[in-house]
Amino acid sequence: MSVDTATVRKIASLARIAVTDGEAEAMVGELNTILKWVDMLDEVNTDGVAPLAAVIPNHLRLRDDVVTDGGIRDKVLANAPQAEHGFFAVPKVIE
Repeated sequence: MSVDTATVRKIASLARIAVTDGEAEAMVGELNTILKWVDMLDEVNTDGVAPLAAVIPNHLRLRDDVVTDGGIRDKVLANAPQAEHGFFAVPKVIE
């Protein structure tokens, strides 16, 4: 795959980037070089290699998903400027 000036201008237009003629010509070479590097990756033999998300084994520490009320309502409401009937009291807002 190769990129030409028209493709660079189309990409710049889609990205809403202003590109001059000189910049577009320079980008043609740069993008073609990047695409050559990507093509080189296709030559690597990856048969028998498992996909990795990280190079070290990561294991999530899981806990039981239990729904509770927290059991600390009084401690939480102690931080409230004003509490009524076991809930935070807030000023009424009407537009």
